[in-house]
Amino acid sequence: MRKGIAIAGTISLDEIKAVDCYPDKSELTTINSVRRSIGGAVSNCSVALAKIDRNLVVEAITYLGNDEKGKYLYECLNTYPNIDLKQLKIIGETPFTDVIQDKHDKTRTFLTFRGNSSLFNENSIDLIKLKSKILHIAYILLLDSLDEEDLEYGTKMAKLLKKAQELGIKTSIDIVSESGIRYEKTVPPSLKYTNYCVINEYEAGKSVGINLRDRSGKLLTGDIKKVLYKLKELGVKDWVVVHVPEGSFGYDGKNVYSIPSLFIEIESIKGTVGAGDAYVAGILYGAHKGFNLNESMKLATASAASSLFEEDSTSGIKNYEELVLLYDNYPKREDIKI
Repeated sequence: MRKGIAIAGTISLDEIKAVDCYPDKSELTTINSVRRSIGGAVSNCSVALAKIDRNLVVEAITYLGNDEKGKYLYECLNTYPNIDLKQLKIIGETPFTDVIQDKHDKTRTFLTFRGNSSLFNENSIDLIKLKSKILHIAYILLLDSLDEEDLEYGTKMAKLLKKAQELGIKTSIDIVSESGIRYEKTVPPSLKYTNYCVINEYEAGKSVGINLRDRSGKLLTGDIKKVLYKLKELGVKDWVVVHVPEGSFGYDGKNVYSIPSLFIEIESIKGTVGAGDAYVAGILYGAHKGFNLNESMKLATASAASSLFEEDSTSGIKNYEELVLLYDNYPKREDIKI
């Protein structure tokens, strides 16, 4: 019987630079502090899951460079006994990201060097040796080789997900938020072979051609169901989840769920780096444990909220029991009717 969760694809070393405000072009701003952290889906989700449940086996599958950044990331992952690094390979240059954290409004902007992530392809995962029940691959639009066209399946990513499902492995995907027009061509092929699609409102809207925010940034709640249904129609087999700062919305093919975010005073928020990956980790853990979608979304909400209490992506993540208490005891934002 398969057990555990595999996280494959993008890894990065993050340098979090806190600034008073993000500058306009040609303007200068002061960096108040610099902090190094793990980043990218493989490290963020793997460590989050390892902290949620110390007995859960997490298989981390990625490329690291034989450089100082790669050694740092390896040492961080190797700190957790339940993270399996047997499918980690050393090649090329380690990706890194400058995370510019605006101290005023807590937003963050990413400047990334893709490095060896462009080399990660359909042969980078030994599916036969994989022991996990769920395989999460991220991020679509950031893994160049997997985003390449495949004449039969649409993309190389879709082909890889199909092979995993044929071996009885549940699949999960995430997408990177980029400005561009690639979504509607690159994302849908993978949805046909995805069990769990957990993405934010920008990525969801771009993937189906329906914006979920207006020009002022207001959430267009009347279109959320349309997006959930459309993503499911494109082939997602089990759960579609769209998360936003205000809450999250899920569809399991029968019921639609709306879960408000926890209400956290802005003064208590140290950073938002990795909140999306923390949310994904909560959903994946719930799916692995056999929770229903509603329960999994509540856990994911608490997981994402806990990550906000620290500047980096994973230091704030709590274990399962603490996350349940956090969700039960913390005030919630107003319910979002959709």
